[in-house]
Amino acid sequence: MVNVGEKAPEFTLFDTERKPRKLSEFQGKKLVLAFFPGAFTGVCTKEMCTFRDSAAKLDSLGAQVVGISVDPPFSLKAWADQHKLTMLLLSDYNRKVVQQYGVAFPNLAGLEGYVAANRAVFIVDKTGVIRYKWVPPSPATEPDYGEVTRALGTLG
Repeated sequence: MVNVGEKAPEFTLFDTERKPRKLSEFQGKKLVLAFFPGAFTGVCTKEMCTFRDSAAKLDSLGAQVVGISVDPPFSLKAWADQHKLTMLLLSDYNRKVVQQYGVAFPNLAGLEGYVAANRAVFIVDKTGVIRYKWVPPSPATEPDYGEVTRALGTLG
C-alpha cells in the first residue's frame, strides 16, 4: 500500500501496442494513475470516457492520465479503439502493480479467485511523489473528477 507523500513505486507494464512502459519515463510530468477493474464494463467505460473528455483541461494543468487494469493489452486496445480513448492504457495482467499499490480487489463480481484492480486514483507529481490518493471501498464508485482537477491545480 502506498500513501500520500511517498515515492510512487516504479513499475513496467505493457501498453495497448505491447510496448513496455516504465513509470520513470513520466518523470517531470504530473501523472494521474487511474486504476480500474475492467474494460468493456459500464462504470469503467464512463470513467475513462470522462477522463478522455477532460483531456484539454488536464493538459492545461500539465497532467497526463494513465489507465491501469489487469486486462490483457489486446482487450485494452479493442476497448480504446471502440471508445476513442486517447490516454495511455497499461496492462497489469500479472497483478504485480495492483498488489504494489494496494488496490487489488479479490473475487470481483463473485468470481472466486479472480483478482481485479479496485477503482483508484493516484496523482504523482513531477518528482515522482504521490500527492493525492483516492481508493473507495467499492469498485463501483466513480472518482470525484472535480476533486482530481483541483488536486492537480495545487501542484506546481
